[in-house]
Amino acid sequence: MARTVPAVQRAFAILEMLTGERAELRAPEIVDELRLPRTTVHELVNTLVSLGYLETSPIRPGVYRLGQKLVGLGMTYVDRLDLAVEGRKVAEQIVRECSETVHVAALDGRDAVYLVKVDSTRAVRMVSAQGRRLPAHCTAVGKMLLAQLPDAEVDALYRDADLESLTPNSITDMGQLRATLDEVRRAGVAFDREESTLEVSCVSAPVYDHNANVVAAMSVSIPVTRWDERGDEGWAALVRDGADRLSRQLGKQG
Repeated sequence: MARTVPAVQRAFAILEMLTGERAELRAPEIVDELRLPRTTVHELVNTLVSLGYLETSPIRPGVYRLGQKLVGLGMTYVDRLDLAVEGRKVAEQIVRECSETVHVAALDGRDAVYLVKVDSTRAVRMVSAQGRRLPAHCTAVGKMLLAQLPDAEVDALYRDADLESLTPNSITDMGQLRATLDEVRRAGVAFDREESTLEVSCVSAPVYDHNANVVAAMSVSIPVTRWDERGDEGWAALVRDGADRLSRQLGKQG
């Protein structure tokens, strides 16, 4: 069994005390209910307050309640849950139309995180999987999401990191990555030319939420032996249509 960290368990125990009907807590209540030393409770509470996960009452000193930081975490979870549910529905539609593998992914640091994968009805081996992370710069979805960031933010992401190579075709030079992202911004689609999986190419388009923010990217992955069935323009049109359907499901107008 994996080791757990007692301090983290205690911090979450304090937060969970406020998830029911109880809206506020005092330190002595935490001491009594969790049977912890008073100094430990004060250290934990002060840390949670400093991080924004607890806040103090402006008119009642020593009274604690859940902090604003938790709102953001909760909304992120709900948004991603909706994105995964709706993304799977649309991805299944696209797979029925083209018989190829469809992904929906979000960006987390330098990684593309696959929220949805609906497999091709034809035999194809992909290194991706739902829940898996891949280096963003090696994937169509990742390049699409990186292209939404300002150049300075992209540079900061990779300042102390090498560009990992998954295949001989992966981008390993920052200058090449910057040029590629510029092209993605101009074209509105991103390609992966056997950069994450040999003998498989991908094309990706952005997914927008109700505020017109890019929250994910959708891709279609095609074995190179079948790429010419539609070509660059045909596959790009298909994934744009799928991404637009998902965006409308998430509330995007227009």
